[in-house]
Amino acid sequence: MGDVITAVLALIEHPKAYGEVFNIGHSKEISIYDLAVLVKAMTHSLSEIVLVPYEEAYEAGFEDMPRRVPDISKIQGLIGYQPILDLPDMLDRIVVYERERGK
Repeated sequence: MGDVITAVLALIEHPKAYGEVFNIGHSKEISIYDLAVLVKAMTHSLSEIVLVPYEEAYEAGFEDMPRRVPDISKIQGLIGYQPILDLPDMLDRIVVYERERGK
């Protein structure tokens, strides 16, 4: 099982989780560009990474967070959640699953 499934199952079983909202994620940060490079390498893709300017990607007035690092302290405090898999391990599982699914 992966980190998210393990966390969700633990939350389902915990009575103090009902009605609450939790971040389930990893505390390690990666840029979207570095994620694209990693996915491209892991999949042996020949695709080009295209950088789209913010103004073209979003409509006028849209504000996005410059960084996304989930605060997992709430879920850690309730069920002791600690991510185990690192990003390459998670991506490897996804790549294998998608390749099997595509057959």
